[in-house]
Amino acid sequence: MEYSPALHGLHVVPPPYVKNKLFVFCIMFSLWVYMIYCCLGYSSAVPGFGYERVGAVANPWRGGSSSRDLLNNNNADNDADSRGDEWEEGDVNVASAFLNESESKKLPQAIIIGVKKGGTRALLEFLRLHPDVRAAGAEPHFFDRNYDKGPDWYRELMPKSSEGQLTMEKTPSYYITKEVPARIYTMSKDTKLIVVVRDPVTRAISDYTQTRSKKPDIPSFESLTYKNMSAGVIDTTWSAVQIGMYAKHLERWLQYFPMEQLLFVSGERLISDPAGEVARVQDFLGLRRVVTEKHFHFNPTKGFPCLKRPEGNSKPHCLGKTKGRTHPNIDPEVVQRLREFYKPFNKKFYQMTGQDFGWD
Repeated sequence: MEYSPALHGLHVVPPPYVKNKLFVFCIMFSLWVYMIYCCLGYSSAVPGFGYERVGAVANPWRGGSSSRDLLNNNNADNDADSRGDEWEEGDVNVASAFLNESESKKLPQAIIIGVKKGGTRALLEFLRLHPDVRAAGAEPHFFDRNYDKGPDWYRELMPKSSEGQLTMEKTPSYYITKEVPARIYTMSKDTKLIVVVRDPVTRAISDYTQTRSKKPDIPSFESLTYKNMSAGVIDTTWSAVQIGMYAKHLERWLQYFPMEQLLFVSGERLISDPAGEVARVQDFLGLRRVVTEKHFHFNPTKGFPCLKRPEGNSKPHCLGKTKGRTHPNIDPEVVQRLREFYKPFNKKFYQMTGQDFGWD
């Protein structure tokens, strides 16, 4: 084949206009990629971007509970029990937080709604060990005290989460507040609800013990229990007593949510068999069973399980000093009277939930 100067020029020396077109194309493509990157980054940074806004939620009226509350529940958000501990879930999930640029704040898909002094803080800390759980540390009290602030305010209190992670919070007073079931239903009728319950008599004494640690001059447990001491009539307006009437409160929740969306966790079994109870919770939330018996270490001094890391030999992490307080001695006759008072409520609660918690 003959050597052709024309062909040589065609392959080796492109005409100038071809070079110019290639150069312009490269610049345009680079600008296009940069603009897409900026748009994606902006959408993930804006709170609530891409998520459905809750309808008709900014109601200026706040509902209250008709209880004689001498336990100062309105200051619960200043109590150490409502704050996160120093061992945050960030210790487990911090890598994903930095690596995943698509993280954003979402409204919770699951809420621990009760009950006070039942073991809600312990359960939340246990669940925060799970890499697929992102939980607010402090109690938001959105649906009972801050509802007028609206869903955007509520969303901002949630930690950032990525696709596939579950966002949740806990506020124990939700369970007994009349307006809360309808408000959560308005946010999402698919919300999964967890209730940690405990022997109502022990729970009431624990409630009183917490209050007395802050207000040493409050009346005795015995005098607060009775509306009429001589007649032995229990005062159901005292919140410490009212909270333990679990069946009465559950009836209100079942007006909005089917039983399948509520899980009842035993506060006693959270102590005696934490891995077993947490396994039930993980199944209910659709999570892998990641948190197991290897994460727990029983502390005989405090009387409840502490958390440990399966890997390494780090010291077990226990809940704060507000947990495990010594209860005062209560008149046995008052304790027995309370047990008799709660019996019909307990029996109905066992029937409604299909679980016998063994309090009687």
